[in-house]
Amino acid sequence: MTAPAPATQIVIFKLGDDHFAADVFAVERVLRHVAPTAIPNVPPWMVGVIDYQQRVVPVIDLRRRFGLAAADVRPETRLLVLNANGEWVGAVVDAVVEVVSVDVAAITPPPPMFRGLAGEYIRGLVRRADRLVICLDVARLLSTTDRLTLDQARTEVAANA
Repeated sequence: MTAPAPATQIVIFKLGDDHFAADVFAVERVLRHVAPTAIPNVPPWMVGVIDYQQRVVPVIDLRRRFGLAAADVRPETRLLVLNANGEWVGAVVDAVVEVVSVDVAAITPPPPMFRGLAGEYIRGLVRRADRLVICLDVARLLSTTDRLTLDQARTEVAANA
């Protein structure tokens, strides 16, 4: 008798027509969209901060982060509160599709064309029904420079509160 393949749970969400996923343990909470407070002097994909559980949480627009066209906020727009290396980061997504369990072996490494700067935060690909889902490595979603920018913005907002 063989042991069952190890499984992991992922949260699948949409950005445009594409499906992405994050490990369920990296998703602290799924919130209805909350308009973030804008902050100056940050990259365009850093859209502001929110107050969540008495903490200032920076918010990024994953569409802009991945070079996709911006989208209007719709009723299905969600804000994922992600745990990236012990720090919370909000991520605006078009919609949350589902939470599913997948075999770890079903997550395949990204092909060579995904490698490089953008490929740094792609953990792998998994096939779900008739589409591919891009699994993100939430811990690597932000570079060290990005984290410093977010920390500075968080500090400025807290100082002005």
